[in-house]
Formats: sequence, structure tokens, C-alpha cells
Amino acid sequence: MSTALVFTRFGGPETQEFLDRELPPPGPSEIAIDVRAAGVNPADSKIRAGQMGDHWRLPAPMGREAAGTVTAVGVDVEGIAIGDEVVGLAAKGHGTFADHALLNAEQTVLKPQELTFAEAAALPVAGATAYDATHQIDVEPAGTVVILGAGGGVGLLAAQIGAARRWTVIGVASAAKQEVVESTGAAFVESGQGAATRVRAVAPEGADLLIDLVGGQVLREIAEVVKDPRTIVTTADPDTAEQLGGAGVRRTPDGLEKIIGAAQNGVVAPHISRRFPLADAQDAIAAVEGGHTTGKVVLEP
Repeated sequence: MSTALVFTRFGGPETQEFLDRELPPPGPSEIAIDVRAAGVNPADSKIRAGQMGDHWRLPAPMGREAAGTVTAVGVDVEGIAIGDEVVGLAAKGHGTFADHALLNAEQTVLKPQELTFAEAAALPVAGATAYDATHQIDVEPAGTVVILGAGGGVGLLAAQIGAARRWTVIGVASAAKQEVVESTGAAFVESGQGAATRVRAVAPEGADLLIDLVGGQVLREIAEVVKDPRTIVTTADPDTAEQLGGAGVRRTPDGLEKIIGAAQNGVVAPHISRRFPLADAQDAIAAVEGGHTTGKVVLEP
């Protein structure tokens, strides 16, 4: 039997509960793991709230990413064997806030020994997103990049990638996140009213790329800092970005492998701000859903 957190209907936290159930054997292109760590993401509560479609079969398991030890593999899986330590994304219809989980083999890679399970589990969603967002637009070394929402898991990793690419990175975030944003080498600008003016003071010639992790009116206000609106890339609000002339982030098939390699070589490191046991998964989700967490929150069953 495996304990897993599910939501029983679309709505708020009251729809979440733990269930004990048999974990099915891995099907084609699936891998079964003992979960050692699972990352918590804003999308977890958005899926539960029905904001990302209502096609989920209820009760629906929660959690999108995990790292752990392989216990079984599907018949067509190559390059991964029982006993391997891996990190990846949940298989379709399955979740990772559990003792055991099924991962999508095509979105799973071997975990380097240089990374802990918690560090690895923090990368499939935020890390791959940061990689794709920072590589969608060709920015030359010494170019200026603004990250809106720089204090979260994606933003901090994107800032580190920017430093490695020798960009001038300006991180826009709340005052409470100034220290952690500056720890990446980025220049900090406080979010809120007048943020665009404050960015202009740091980069009077404008930005070569705006990575948006917030969306809405905040994106509209900060968009004026880019030299060319086509260099707006958003993970949060593709509709607004397109209205402004930009685009949503385009996902690539090798983003996870690239960011894991970067972490293995010390180019980036996920900032894990809080760790919770599986029994406190609902508290972990609430912390992320509140929108004020720094870096990543991780469950460790």
C-alpha cells in the first residue's frame, strides 16, 4: 500500500485528503519509485482549484515532480534500472505527494550523486522552466535581463543561469527577498508601484529580455523596460504577454537534462527554503499557495 495526497473535487484545501491505495505496476514509458523527495509548485493548488482544466480523474493525486529510487520499470524503458536514483515528472494521471510514485520515463533522468534527493526534486518543474525561459531569446553576454518575480524557485534559478551567461540580471521581488535575490549576483529592485522606474534607474538603456513569473497588471507595468516587446517571455500569463508583443515560454524536451547537468556542475543550485514531511503536505501546499515563499518547498516522505 502507498499513502498519497489527493483532491476529491475541484476547489480549495478542504478537498484534499490522504488515501491508502495500491500503486499500479509501471506501464509503457513509466518508472515506479520509492519517493525520497517531492517538489511543491504553485501549479499543484491551481490544478486542484480547476484553473488548469477539469479533465482530471477524481480523486486526483497531487504532486508533479519527485526524486527517488527505482523499484520497477515499464517494458520499453531503457537506460534506467531497478535501484537507480532518478528525478523526473509524474506519469499522466499520477502524483508524487506519496510514499511511492510513477514517473514518466521520457521526462526522467538519473540523479547525479552530487545532488541530494531534495535538491534534485526541486528542479524538474522550476529548473526546466528557468532553463527554457532563459534560452528562448538569444541574449548576448553583457546583455540586460529583468526577472519579474525573481524570489521564487524559477526566478532564482533563472538569475543564476543569467549570471553564468554573463548577463546583467535585475531581479524584481518583494523587499523580504532582497538578500536571496542578491545572493545570485543579480541587482535587486523592489516590486510594487514604481518598479518600472526603479528598473530604469539601474538599466537606463532598457532590457534585452524580460522573464515574467507574475503576469497581469504587474507585467503590463514592467513591460515598458524592454527594448523590444518581442523579448517578453512569460511563464505566468501568455495572453497578456502576447497582447504586449511577447510570448509564453516554449518548453523543450531537454530542459530537465540541461538543468540537472548545470546543478551537477555547480552552475546553479536550487534554494530550498522549507522542508516538510509527507504528513504535513497540506501545510506545504498552503505555504506555496500563499504566494510568498522564497525558492522551493520540498516534501520528504
